Amino acid sequence: MSGIRIIQRGLYFDELEEGATYVHRPGRTVTEADNVLFTTLTMNTQSLHLDAAWSASTEFGERLVNSMFTLSTMVGLSVAQLTQGTIVANLGFTDVRFPAPVRVGDTLYAETVVAGKRTSASRPGQGIADFAHTMRNQKGVVVAEARRSTLMLITPDPHPEETP
Repeated sequence: MSGIRIIQRGLYFDELEEGATYVHRPGRTVTEADNVLFTTLTMNTQSLHLDAAWSASTEFGERLVNSMFTLSTMVGLSVAQLTQGTIVANLGFTDVRFPAPVRVGDTLYAETVVAGKRTSASRPGQGIADFAHTMRNQKGVVVAEARRSTLMLITPDPHPEETP
């Protein structure tokens, strides 16, 4: 049996549309296991994530999801569409905000705007893309935002010149 083979990948640097909004689906519903596992794996002993009785006495009335899980999920939701196999490195994050808490049972949806891009002056075949990520819960409330700078591959030449 023969036929075309399609390999899932993200977009190469030159395929990214500056100013375009990329909507990432499906969303991700957060479970209690997600929160407890991530929190304990990362050694974050904050009672607000682990201690139900203590958290019930706070203004939130319950445990909240670890904000680093929220950040990781926001970026992770973008990978298949934007950077799967086409990123070289994350260069940095700025303007990270968590304007509303995430609770167990929330379903999270992310979108990314390509905020800027330029070819790398020092790395031929690569470019720097700046992403503005936003994540909302199932009610449309913004729960996380961040700017991310990435080093991305430029589409490889399908017919490179052969060298003697």
